[in-house]
Amino acid sequence: MIQVSLSVDALSANLSGIGRYCWELARGLGNDERVDRLRYFVGRAWVKDPESLLQEGCKLRGNRSWRGATSHWWNRRQLAQSIVHAPNYFLPDWAECGISTIHDLSVFKYPNTHPLERIKVFEAGFSSTMARATLILTDCEWMRQEVMEYTGLGPHRVVAVPLGVGPEFHPRSTDALTEFTSRHGLTPGQYGLCVSTMEPRKRIGSLIAAWRMLPASLRAFYPLVLAGGAGWHNERLMVEIARGRSEGWLRYLGYVNKTDLPLLYAGARLFAYPSQYEGFGLPPLEAMASGVPAVVARGTCLEETAGPAAVLIDPDDVVGFTNLLEQLLTDDQQHARLSSFGIQHALQFSWKRCISGTVDAYQKVLQGHI
Repeated sequence: MIQVSLSVDALSANLSGIGRYCWELARGLGNDERVDRLRYFVGRAWVKDPESLLQEGCKLRGNRSWRGATSHWWNRRQLAQSIVHAPNYFLPDWAECGISTIHDLSVFKYPNTHPLERIKVFEAGFSSTMARATLILTDCEWMRQEVMEYTGLGPHRVVAVPLGVGPEFHPRSTDALTEFTSRHGLTPGQYGLCVSTMEPRKRIGSLIAAWRMLPASLRAFYPLVLAGGAGWHNERLMVEIARGRSEGWLRYLGYVNKTDLPLLYAGARLFAYPSQYEGFGLPPLEAMASGVPAVVARGTCLEETAGPAAVLIDPDDVVGFTNLLEQLLTDDQQHARLSSFGIQHALQFSWKRCISGTVDAYQKVLQGHI
């Protein structure tokens, strides 16, 4: 049987992609029969109820009086009985070893797209985690290969465990969507959608530029809806968003809660995700599971995760991007074909499968198969 201590530092009221992953681990690992004991921590504090961290204004409550327990409990001998798992990159400073999930290497590959504070955190903590981690998890095979190339770790030290799509993401009838869409001044099936943090790497500006080039009548019928946190380094982007809003064809909803998000997906005509770089890309799969055709950037891991069910584009080719958007918005037969194909593709990804693969990795460590 396996004892697990899971870091839940990524949990907050407004879950990001990493936060979603952390939450699914927190609520799912205990359901695997191979896990005998599951505990949660943030830093040096035990957390009794990780769900409490999802509440707005929550203050961490836990046992902060670890004293010398860390030097006794968290050492290499105890790894034979317990796994320390850091789902958000960094092993805690008190852990001599453990498992780390590396979602992407964007801080190192595209530092200009990140705040300076985050770059400093990675510079201070990444090498230490790599030196202590017994095993690294990634979200897909594409990222596994990239992590091995960047760190020099061998194939036995890096394991890909794909993320999942929750059952709440599924097609819905017009009647089931009317209350939500009316609340936001939208019509089911009559808007384009992008769910993303508003930050440079996501190339939202390219999407706005392509949408602006659509015929005015099409933009009026299919407004572009953006949803996601405000992000960083986005001053120019926010100007473009404000301009589109003033022209009447763009809506910016900000962060959308977990109750409304599945409805937002299911009501869209198409989903566009022109991100420059991803470690997995949950939003396109959630859109597919909702019956919505997805457009993703070529040359990224989205080619693996979204697979042949997605339409690949070059976001830097704005004219080509626009032409493709117009085709997908107006061609009902293609829309129906991509919708059906996407639903079937998304079925390959579940959080249950992710949890099982994660526990498989725990067993690999405990059995010394690394």
